[in-house]
Amino acid sequence: MKMRICEISMTSAPGGRVKIVSVVEGDRRAIADKVLEASADPENHPYEIDWWPEKKKRSLDANGYAWVLIDKLAQKLRTDKTDVYRNAIKDIGGVSTMVCIKQEAAETMKREWEKRGVGWQVDEMPSKLKGCVNLILYYGSSVYDTKQMSALIDRLIEECKAQGIETLTPLELSKLNGYEV
Repeated sequence: MKMRICEISMTSAPGGRVKIVSVVEGDRRAIADKVLEASADPENHPYEIDWWPEKKKRSLDANGYAWVLIDKLAQKLRTDKTDVYRNAIKDIGGVSTMVCIKQEAAETMKREWEKRGVGWQVDEMPSKLKGCVNLILYYGSSVYDTKQMSALIDRLIEECKAQGIETLTPLELSKLNGYEV
């Protein structure tokens, strides 16, 4: 369910209230029923809302171009497209997180993370904590914003140029929907 804020107002008194008027996208009937149910008995139907800014998602044009570059590199290097893609992901910043986890839970975590898609990868490193390991969790490009997707494309272009593979010009790249210069 998505919610768009239309209006915010606050009272000036200390400890005052904040009034938020919003539009919720989804099945109007189901949303209305939930709100009515909650308002009838607010103690037994609490709702919690997490707020975060919406990320500008990468475009399908940018994704398509990344896969064109990946295909060209795989042909030139005589390797698998999946390997080119996975290596490029590991070469850019801002698309991974590290977690410290108990050793006995590591294999399950790896398996569950990697089943999300080809780009979702895990590297394991030793931990200073006894019985634990550090896992670097890499996100697949399906969740990248425009900045992250641009970094991936830039990395692929860099590799293509090193291999003598033709790529789009900077002007053509700037016209690519979802590519951030």
